[in-house]
Amino acid sequence: MSRQRVAAAESATPEVFLRKATLARTSGLRAKYAQRGLEQPGQTLSRTTRAMLLRQLYLSQMEARRFDLALDTAEQIVALDVMPDVARQDAARACLGLGDHDGAVAHLRIASRVSPPSRRAFHLWTLGSVLYLAGRHRDAMGALERAARWGTTDRPLYQAQLALSRIAEGETVLREELAALRERLADAPCGQGYGQFVLGELAYHEGDFEAARQYLRAFVRRSTGGRVALAVALSGEIVRARRLLARIPRKR
Repeated sequence: MSRQRVAAAESATPEVFLRKATLARTSGLRAKYAQRGLEQPGQTLSRTTRAMLLRQLYLSQMEARRFDLALDTAEQIVALDVMPDVARQDAARACLGLGDHDGAVAHLRIASRVSPPSRRAFHLWTLGSVLYLAGRHRDAMGALERAARWGTTDRPLYQAQLALSRIAEGETVLREELAALRERLADAPCGQGYGQFVLGELAYHEGDFEAARQYLRAFVRRSTGGRVALAVALSGEIVRARRLLARIPRKR
């Protein structure tokens, strides 16, 4: 075999296409490289490499809002049993894109059971957030209570959302408790990004409408101004944030 052919063969391995897919700047290129990596003739793919290539394909499908294809791809990753909790989380996101909240909840419950302890709080928090946005506040409280028990650095976020679930369920949460939760969350790293959504709700319930407006606007701006996949993943939160913004009294 000539040197040129050897070089070409070496540059066409699944691992090379995985790297190209990971670094791709568009969802189209990501899908192209992932598919080529999966279809390389004469190559034996390890389960891990196949799962990673499929995940790149999944991400491109989510960015293209092809949630049906994304769910099928995520289920293929689940079957490979490589980082099963992450695969279940991905399947849940695709279910949410399809409007299948029950399917998302089922995947997230499994994710919280099969995950390593270091990721359990995250999966329980995601489960609680999905249940909260679906109006299943009592169930959300159970998931968020467990997330707070397992959580470490993100515990202020979980505790704040637990309080919001209690309010939505009709329980009384004192303003002093809301103020303390808001202060702890604002001072924690988890108060950035998604935390701005939760801070906005806390401020709204405190009656601090100006702060609520600022937090919620910042959350919506950040969530809708970047990658499509982020807006898709946070679509329920974006809708709720906009509804809360519409309810805030206008300045006089």
